Amino acid sequence: MARKLESSAIPNGWKYDLLDKLAVRCSGHTPSKSHPEYWNGGVKWVSLTDSYRLDKGYIYATDKEISLAGLDNSSAELHPAETVVLSRDAGIGKSGVMASPMAVSQHFIAWKCDNTEKLNSWFLYNWLQLNKAEFERQAVGSTIKTIGLPYFKKLKISVPPYPEQKKIAEILSTWDKAITTTEQLLANSQQQKKALMQQLLTGKKRLLSENGVRFSGEWNKCTLSSFGKSIRGVNYKPENISEKESKDTIRLLRSTNIQNGNLNDKDLVILPKGLVKPSQTLKKGDLTICMANGSKALVGKSAPFEGGDTTYTVGAFCAIFRPLSDNNAKFVKFLFESSQYKSQLLLILAGSSINNLKGADIESIKIFAPMCLEEQQKIAAVLSIADQEITALQQKLDALKQEKKALMQQLLTGKRRVII
Repeated sequence: MARKLESSAIPNGWKYDLLDKLAVRCSGHTPSKSHPEYWNGGVKWVSLTDSYRLDKGYIYATDKEISLAGLDNSSAELHPAETVVLSRDAGIGKSGVMASPMAVSQHFIAWKCDNTEKLNSWFLYNWLQLNKAEFERQAVGSTIKTIGLPYFKKLKISVPPYPEQKKIAEILSTWDKAITTTEQLLANSQQQKKALMQQLLTGKKRLLSENGVRFSGEWNKCTLSSFGKSIRGVNYKPENISEKESKDTIRLLRSTNIQNGNLNDKDLVILPKGLVKPSQTLKKGDLTICMANGSKALVGKSAPFEGGDTTYTVGAFCAIFRPLSDNNAKFVKFLFESSQYKSQLLLILAGSSINNLKGADIESIKIFAPMCLEEQQKIAAVLSIADQEITALQQKLDALKQEKKALMQQLLTGKRRVII
């Protein structure tokens, strides 16, 4: 990104120059914390704790504020609205646009754009977003990685005339609005499912049976062993790993493959089938469970195995929870998502210095649940519909983000020109 482009790569009418010649580069500072009067004075101050607010367009608020005295007695300065910021330390490459005047910490670079002559703030923001991976590659450091100021002094950018910049920014903003709307719909659906689970998996809300009569049977407090059994994952050595897949190999899932209730195929291990017992081969309806991890937050997390043509197993730091019956496999999946399961899991982990579970720990977790199979199936059916809505919205969101990324690649490099 910072390397010089060939002149033939610059579209007609575009200019390739130092970013410093097109916008005013600014840095930030942290007022002394030994002076309370420098803080909480109403001046919004972007710091590393605001990392979660970045990559979302406008920055409307900040976790911390400084005072006018803090500005006067430090190298921090108040930047105007529409200033573009980029994180050069933790969260490297994340960026945003100030919705109102703000200051920044020394962990950020800021650019004040002249929106009437040289560079449009939103064109720059989208350009930074497009090149985020490059910024991450530029970071150096043994413990804390950062991008030094010399890099930004040499940073160059290709820009079209200002009217074209503005038009490109407007086009991309329509995609941002669609993405934001879909994110809100997704968050709403997730919250609705959470509320529905709280009602249905505690018996506060009872559903109707096939004959139209509301379920009324007593619920029992039982252990998860009443619904299935735990199976240990495969213990293997580095020399057991196969380089290529074949009909005699099996894919092994690790704790890193269990994320947000879903399984991913990232960095899979390939093992010979001979190392895996038949009971350790995943079947449709099985739950994969993270049993040990450096992060206690991941221990006990589960994800369902949906089946398919490929054969899978799990590693030694995981386990398989196999429902006793295919008829209630979906209900068991939701038990592992319930607040009952999560609260019991926390009690087990609370006194443990090692983030490690055993199969017996999982099976001993107590759950308040209906014993009527039909009611279990009804609850699972309702919650499955909520899952389907969430999945559809997530797929729509992923598609919108991918389409915007492809469009950015075309518009911000001049491969596709816009009509002014």
